[in-house]
Amino acid sequence: EEFKMRRKTWSFGLFLLLLLSVVLAACNAETTDEPTTDNTDTETDGNSESDKEESPQVLVFGRGGDSVSLDPAIVTDGESFKVTQNLFETLLNFGEKDTSIHPGLAESWEISEDNLQYTFKLQQGVKFHDGTDFNAEAVVKNVDRWKAGTEEQFYYFNSMFKAEGEDIITEVIAEDEHTVIFKLSRPQAPFLKNLAMSPFGIASPTAFEAAGDTFGDTPVGTGPFKFVDWKRSDSITIEKFEDYWQDGLPKLERIIFRYIQDNSARLNELMAGSIDLADGINPSDGASIESNSELQLIERPSMNIGYLGLTNTRPPFDNKLVRQAVNHAIDKQAIVDAFFEGRAQVAVNPMPPSISGYNDEITGYDYNPEKAKELLAEAGYDGAEIELWAMPVARPYMPDGMKVAEVIQKNLEDVGIPSKIVTYDWAVYLEKTKDGEADAFMLGWTGDNGDADNFIYTLLDKDNIGSNNYAYYSNDKVHELLIAAQTETDENARIDLYKQAQEIIHDDAPWAPLAHSTPLLAGKSTVKGYQPHPTGSEVLSNVSIE
Repeated sequence: EEFKMRRKTWSFGLFLLLLLSVVLAACNAETTDEPTTDNTDTETDGNSESDKEESPQVLVFGRGGDSVSLDPAIVTDGESFKVTQNLFETLLNFGEKDTSIHPGLAESWEISEDNLQYTFKLQQGVKFHDGTDFNAEAVVKNVDRWKAGTEEQFYYFNSMFKAEGEDIITEVIAEDEHTVIFKLSRPQAPFLKNLAMSPFGIASPTAFEAAGDTFGDTPVGTGPFKFVDWKRSDSITIEKFEDYWQDGLPKLERIIFRYIQDNSARLNELMAGSIDLADGINPSDGASIESNSELQLIERPSMNIGYLGLTNTRPPFDNKLVRQAVNHAIDKQAIVDAFFEGRAQVAVNPMPPSISGYNDEITGYDYNPEKAKELLAEAGYDGAEIELWAMPVARPYMPDGMKVAEVIQKNLEDVGIPSKIVTYDWAVYLEKTKDGEADAFMLGWTGDNGDADNFIYTLLDKDNIGSNNYAYYSNDKVHELLIAAQTETDENARIDLYKQAQEIIHDDAPWAPLAHSTPLLAGKSTVKGYQPHPTGSEVLSNVSIE
């Protein structure tokens, strides 16, 4: 009995012990779950509404493409410059609304009488984001880096500062800590404007020497913002540089550039409040944005051209008469009316009327299908089918490449040119077009510096075949005029040279110029101080959110 009693007592005690263990376990689970729910260290990139409430000076900028690299010296695309403009600074700046020249990292400059030497006095007390000093030696090391690279590495430097295989910048000298001298082999009229272009942002020599080819992943400049993070095909985050040399700037604490490919999806996110600013707005959405009191419609000053390129080395476009026929076949006004909602003008020349040197005496090819047929007959065109390459992405100068291609296809068919529409991913499209593989292709250009040289020489001179001269157009007389215009420092004489070049180009018809657009952006009404620049990218240091 005693044994039974002890066994019962032990059993009961075990039961109590087990019960207590269960209760303690339950209590422990509750107490450990509670902190996990309340105190999770959740990573945030500023996209959420709660994050933006805590930091109202965070701007989320929705854009239609990701950057290629954040090393401004090696890229050519606007989506890269959109970010690098805020990380790097150039010796000279453009005006807020135009391409007039103003001080930048150089506070002043002097030009020799023979236009072969430029002496720049540099701003003092400027730091790179890594804490190293900006000085004359840093400028020399940047130029030496650009000069040492190949054309494939530093395309813009070679395009702007080399001609006919000649180095235009022969030497850069640090005279003292805050004085740097550029020596040229020959005068270059747009030299100051070229230096103000985004590709010539001054980078930290300490950083690019250490990073080598990966510098574009961890960029270091002197700009108002410094690099934080890049989630490929998603977002780039930059934040205020506390030691920025200009007092009171920037006003924003952080900027997040979000990649949202579709124009309509980007606008929907703006209307939902998840982004603050969006570019690449469809012209057809302009009126609805203007009628929404919580939004603002922003027009970028027009400095672009959208065109149909005709590869001059490929049949049938190796025949000038066929190229002229295409120009008469396309109803350009109908394209502008249908796809630009009145926010564009029909293009005549290969540069916009806002650029000095534009030849307004040239009459564009009128829409004349009968004249096109006559020219095709004279050329002996045999009716062979061509490939018509349609742009796969929306660009400021071409809001809907595929639909425009369909109109052009019908126009060409009407005059007896059958065509097959072809397209590729954007990077492949550009590479194949650059290699001369297209028959007819849609492309465009937004000016970098507001000079005629940046349109006609860059896009249509024989020096640039295989780079930005996608049409493979070559005319020795045009080349002679454009080289002369580069070295001519008298503005009236330059204008005359460019006008002569445009007359020859118009007759040769290497393209069918289509439109000069007014690109649209939209933002919340709370975004203040945003000033869209005609080059397509701008410094956001004066932007704030109310």
